[in-house]
This record gives sequence, C-alpha cells and structure tokens, in this order.
Amino acid sequence: MLVACIFPSTYFFFYVTVHFYVLLISGNPANDLVDIINKNRTAQKLPELNDSPGLGCMALQYVELCKGNCTSNGFVNCKPPEDDFTEVFGPNCGVELPTFGTITGHVVGCQAKYLEASLAFSHVLVKDSKALSLIRNKSHTEVGVGLVGARKGSFFWCILFSDGQTNSTFVLEDNGKGIKQKNGCFSGSTFPCSSGQRIPVFLNISMTLVLLNIFLLQHLYQTWFVMT
Repeated sequence: MLVACIFPSTYFFFYVTVHFYVLLISGNPANDLVDIINKNRTAQKLPELNDSPGLGCMALQYVELCKGNCTSNGFVNCKPPEDDFTEVFGPNCGVELPTFGTITGHVVGCQAKYLEASLAFSHVLVKDSKALSLIRNKSHTEVGVGLVGARKGSFFWCILFSDGQTNSTFVLEDNGKGIKQKNGCFSGSTFPCSSGQRIPVFLNISMTLVLLNIFLLQHLYQTWFVMT
C-alpha cells in the first residue's frame, strides 16, 4: 500500500518538473529584460516603455554584427555606422521605412558566459551611473532588446530606445512574419529563442533533473528496503 502511494506522488512530481522545464526553455530573456527595465523606471515614478518588436529586431541585428568583438572586461569593441540602422538593420527586419523613428539611445554589453536577465541587467548592461541614467531618460517612449551568443563564444546584449509614438514607429512588415531569425532573441517577438540561447539554460535544467531523479530513486530504494 505504501509503495502505491509513493509511486503516484513520484510520477506527479516528475510531471510537474518536466512541465516547468518546458516553460523555462521556451521563454524569451529579451522580454524579461524589458520587464526589468520597466520595473526600474516605474520605481522612479517614470512611465513604462512600449516593447517594440521593430527596435528589438534591430537590437538583435546590432549584436549579430558585433559578435566576436568582446573584450576581456566586457566591453563591446564594435560601433556600427548610424546609416546601418536604416540601410541594414531596418531592411533585414522588415521595418517599414516611412515608420522609421529616432533612436534616442542604446546600451550594449557582452560577457563570456550566458547570464539570466536580472544578472545581465546589473552585471553587463547597467554597470555605471551613465548607463542607469540612460535607462531612466524621460524622453524614451519605446524600447527593444536583442541578445545573441554561441556555444564557444561570448554573449552579447543590446538595448535600443526611441521617442517614437507607440505602435506607429518601427513597424514590421506583416507583423514580422517574414523575419528569418536564425540566432538569438529579440523582445516583442512571437518567435522562441534560438538554440544558442537555450543551450545554457537547457544544460542547467537537465543537470537539475538528473540530480532530482537520482534523489527520488534513492528515496524509493530506501523505502522499499525498509519495507522488505
């Protein structure tokens, strides 16, 4: 009778754990960063910023171009020409040219390993008062975040800000359905992160699941041994 009680509870625990695992690997850390930015602003009684997929996609394009240019102290040694926003990043994302607005600021950072959104915000992107001041700039109305990395390379994050009118600037053609996203994540997107960003999370959670299953098997074995 005791075994019959243990096994259903074990299966239920495993079921919940697996679903928690699926939820984690299907998330978008770029959206998480936007949430953190807005919480930081509202804590200072500043308005939240609109999450713009167009800006997010261009932020991803920015860091895609700068991959491989991360210094040992986490500085992105790469500065694309301003024309790249209208001539390269925007067209690659399918941003409708008449809706192209003004980019009022950007923050970029890199790190040798992947960090979750809260750590990326505090340890990579907002490391000084200048970056924090930019995050809290009153002229911003929109924000977009992009991030990209590789298995054997550094991870890059980019935040773009705009003072454009909500839902009328940086509009994506056909709601972004034509975007062929091969790497990375960008905020406001309905696309999941690519494998480059899921791998670190996948490995961490997989190891946790393995350890949990070992613990459960040991518990079941000990219970069975006591009963017999």
